[in-house]
Amino acid sequence: MPPRTRGGYTSTAPRRRPTGSERRRRVQLREVEPEHPQHDRDETEEVLEGAPGGPIDRCILRSFHKHVAAKIWLGEDRAPLKLVNHGAKLQLWELDVERSRIYETVQRSGLAPLISCSHRVASRPMLSAFCERWQPETMTFHLPFGEMTITLDDVASILHIPITGSMISFSQPLRVDDANALLVELLGTTDVEASRETEQCRSPSVRLQWLRENFSTITDVSSDDDIDFATRAFLLHLVGCTLFADKSAISVGVVYLELFRDLSMVGSYAWGAACLAFMYRQLTTATRFEVRQLGGYLTLLQM
Repeated sequence: MPPRTRGGYTSTAPRRRPTGSERRRRVQLREVEPEHPQHDRDETEEVLEGAPGGPIDRCILRSFHKHVAAKIWLGEDRAPLKLVNHGAKLQLWELDVERSRIYETVQRSGLAPLISCSHRVASRPMLSAFCERWQPETMTFHLPFGEMTITLDDVASILHIPITGSMISFSQPLRVDDANALLVELLGTTDVEASRETEQCRSPSVRLQWLRENFSTITDVSSDDDIDFATRAFLLHLVGCTLFADKSAISVGVVYLELFRDLSMVGSYAWGAACLAFMYRQLTTATRFEVRQLGGYLTLLQM
């Protein structure tokens, strides 16, 4: 009977002893095999270790240990967030019949629905609870019955603004000097007025009140240039109170003014997509325990 090998198969060929070169090659392969020190395995296990009150496996929710929900599970509570809501400020700048030319341009921009759909009051307890359920890694609310999120379809249905078109992006942060130049070119202010306003804001921003005080009195009998300046100021005021409401609570970034350079092209931008991305970023920031304020367009979140 032929001999039986270690794997259970039979073979009639005699065993061949490895040559010296083969033995040296095996030794070299063993020497170059990667080693995994014990401390590397410990670090990996620490990253994937479950979190108290959270996921058992943190391979997806890796930042949960910094989440406000983790702190609440450990007994540390956080007061309801302070909300940035400018719904009432929108009513301070009305486009009546004496400003019909400005209103017509705003209508063509696709942003006019924001004037009437904004809530004047937002619920601090409810929106704070939503932030406690938001997970930055999945961009969804983790609720007892499953996951939910805000979609572009929600933006179109609630706000009625464009969700398709040219994307809104800026290659680099706007410097104060560049902001002053934009104010002079697109709003017709003087260098002194622009510098004074950005210095007061301590950033490349302008106050919402400053926009109202300087441009809300312009009517249809004004010059064409003044009407264009007032239209850009109104649109900047509008997005600063709604889509891009930041946590300064009183100002809006001059960087958005560049989007209103050509008033005939304002309606070509995907404003809904930009609003949703900005809201996602604000929710992600608000999940950190040390954060005490929530920005973004809260009407979209509350609806």
